[in-house]
Amino acid sequence: MSATGLVPQEHVVFTEFDAGEGVLVDLNTKKYFQLNETAVVVWRGLEDGLSFEDIVGRITSAYEVEDARAAESVRRALENFRDLGLAREG
Repeated sequence: MSATGLVPQEHVVFTEFDAGEGVLVDLNTKKYFQLNETAVVVWRGLEDGLSFEDIVGRITSAYEVEDARAAESVRRALENFRDLGLAREG
């Protein structure tokens, strides 16, 4: 279980591109979702089972962004992953 409370769904495939962006494909619905660089960091954090704070730390160390803004971005990404059925409570 991830410390964020979420884990990636088994039916979701992730591919990362050289530019830092990525794509999630839901094999059940055949829908795909393009991820920006921040969302890729959040998704990788879920895959690695990181805590919310650790994911925020990855973002603040990779980008010049305030902790509060990074935390809000992570929270929104996690909510979107859950609401779209890409991640589930673990």
